[in-house]
Amino acid sequence: MLRNGKTASLVAAALLLSGLVLVGGAATDVRAGSAYPNIGDLPAKPDKPSPITVDEQSKLKKELNDARDRQNSWVKGGDGAAQRKSKKR
Repeated sequence: MLRNGKTASLVAAALLLSGLVLVGGAATDVRAGSAYPNIGDLPAKPDKPSPITVDEQSKLKKELNDARDRQNSWVKGGDGAAQRKSKKR
């Protein structure tokens, strides 16, 4: 056992400091290996935004128009199917 009070307090302080360093290092290691980003981390912005080409835009318009026409035909019952929307007033 240590009989000198000053030496004992220095040893206790060294143990406490080494424990804090180990715990602090473990906390940073856990965050580095996490699957989720930290709150302040933002994703990198692309260099240039990629606009939709004219071909892609016309394809999307055609798909939307086709979907609208299908829904209208279901409501009207033009294809012999039961009406999907009820007209309650």
